[in-house]
Amino acid sequence: MSTDEHDNNDNKDQDLPDSGHHLSEEEVERALASFEAEFNQDQDQADQPVEYSESSVDDEAGLNSEPADQSSVEPDGADGVEADFDQELEGLIGNRAKAAVMVTRLASAELLAAFCQISDISAWCIQAREGAVAVLRNLDGDGPEAAIRDLTTVVSGLSAILAVNRADKLEVTLWISGRSGQTLAPPILFAATADFVEDLMIGTTTVDRLRQDGAAVFDSGEYNREKAMGIIASHTRFGAGGSTRQGRVE
Repeated sequence: MSTDEHDNNDNKDQDLPDSGHHLSEEEVERALASFEAEFNQDQDQADQPVEYSESSVDDEAGLNSEPADQSSVEPDGADGVEADFDQELEGLIGNRAKAAVMVTRLASAELLAAFCQISDISAWCIQAREGAVAVLRNLDGDGPEAAIRDLTTVVSGLSAILAVNRADKLEVTLWISGRSGQTLAPPILFAATADFVEDLMIGTTTVDRLRQDGAAVFDSGEYNREKAMGIIASHTRFGAGGSTRQGRVE
């Protein structure tokens, strides 16, 4: 290579930019010393115990605290259970009947429900081949006797049998024109009526169960007086003035 070529290469190297700054040994030592100091400071902070503020302690205590004692809070169904117990107790001592039915010879349970409505009697009336049966809702005190008294008074010529279960004692009485008459033995009644009558009286079935089994059930509470009178008119022949007291049941 000629001398001119060496000179040209040297000039090119001088024209190239510096590729980077080279640290001296003193600068490297200072950088390492600074890094070591920062590392030691961070380590000291990590070794110190953590301090909690009052608010954070309270929050943590709230999360870990035991739930309040719920023993003093009564369940929602307590009132219902107490009411059922009271009714059961009344039934055991005889102040409230366990079951009461009015047995008739009417061919239509719908007609019986209409008669119950105009007599202010709340009952479910069930269709039966042997005669429609009214299952009374009011079982308190002499409610069953008052119901059949009103029914046989309002509906002239209608006789009915009242069967009541009080304190597991069955009483069966024939009623005519608002007056009680002959007392019957329960087996005689059960032999002459639908099977469900005995089941209702001894508590082995309910109106809802009979309805589910396909029985035709009419609720007197679903009728107003106008509708009840319309049903009665379709089944009876009225006398003068359209009074059920002067009419007769067909």
